[in-house]
Amino acid sequence: MKKTLFFCWGLFFVLVMPALAADKIGHVDLARLFDEYGKTKEYDAILNSKERAYEAEREKKVNEIKQLQDKFNLLSDKEKDAKKIELEAKVKALQEFDNQRQAELLKERNEKIKEILKDIEKAVSQYAKSQGYTFILNDRILVYQTKDTDITDKVLEILKSSYSYKGK
Repeated sequence: MKKTLFFCWGLFFVLVMPALAADKIGHVDLARLFDEYGKTKEYDAILNSKERAYEAEREKKVNEIKQLQDKFNLLSDKEKDAKKIELEAKVKALQEFDNQRQAELLKERNEKIKEILKDIEKAVSQYAKSQGYTFILNDRILVYQTKDTDITDKVLEILKSSYSYKGK
């Protein structure tokens, strides 16, 4: 058993380790690439603007419901029955509005994230191929890495050169 184990380790060091040593390995800070990419900043601004518009429209609807509720308490029982249906319809419309808009915003956000991640993947691939890297890893999965394997700044340069951010 010991001879087999010793043989396997020996074989590993003789055959696999030289191959790994010959490979050029780097890593990137994916979160930093994502956050500092101009397209991310631009899309964030667009989505924030849409979210503010949604909130303003929602606030109008909520205020209408509040006004209707305030008036509702002053009505006679007969009038309450008629207004109750209207109030319930407005509450239901608000819920549908919330669900629809939140789903739309989430879908758009996810599409933008996917697009940005494709851009980052393309830039990493472009840099890796041009510099002869075999492996580029995401720093979040690494337990230990040295600064000299970090290519984040170089990939960020590619991203910045391929996309011009028009915002602040």
